[in-house]
Amino acid sequence: MDDVVARPRGLLGRIGRFALGQGAALAALAVVAAGLLGFAAVMQLVEGGTHRFDEAVLLALRRPGAPDQPIGPTWLTLSAREVTALGSIPVLALLGLLALGYLLLDGRWRAVVLLAVSLPGGLLLNSLLKQGFDRPRPALVARLAEVQTASFPSGHAMLSAIGFLTLGALLASGARRRRHRAYILGMAVALTLLVGGSRVWLGVHWPTDVLAGWCLGAAWAMACWLMLRDWRRRS
Repeated sequence: MDDVVARPRGLLGRIGRFALGQGAALAALAVVAAGLLGFAAVMQLVEGGTHRFDEAVLLALRRPGAPDQPIGPTWLTLSAREVTALGSIPVLALLGLLALGYLLLDGRWRAVVLLAVSLPGGLLLNSLLKQGFDRPRPALVARLAEVQTASFPSGHAMLSAIGFLTLGALLASGARRRRHRAYILGMAVALTLLVGGSRVWLGVHWPTDVLAGWCLGAAWAMACWLMLRDWRRRS
């Protein structure tokens, strides 16, 4: 009798896991499609030469008649400088190496390959796009952080999206409860938004630079995750 009861429960559990996996794959595929379409739309806007949206957002974050003074208290700008460092290459590389070490110890070789491809590949793609577009940095307001590369797309926005979403997807795949997975992915998205928003606040990027970075970074991260999932299924 116990075996008869256990079998349906086991079958229902497998069906539930399969449905959850298919739902996650469809959601990731939707992110890839939306990210690519969003990047294409932003790219057309940038190539069109219109800066009304960019200028309106940047000026809205500065005091009237004082382009070197952000609105709000001083601690907000200081916090933005600290938050923006989370999307820098040294910080993301450090987090990636720490995660890589754990995955190696845990023997998760496919995840190791995913992490080794997603971040360096995203960095290479971002560098090529910056050289191709060669968009100047904003001169409309004072820049409150040092910058050396071209503006489009935002490297901090794109790489933080790739790094945090990739790490979030790997952590969420090992979580058993739905609310834990939702929390992990939610925090990954929140960190990505904070880093990108800090770049606009500091005046080192046009808003469209950040939007393009978010779109392409999310699409790249989810595409890498889908390739890892397909690799697991084939194996």
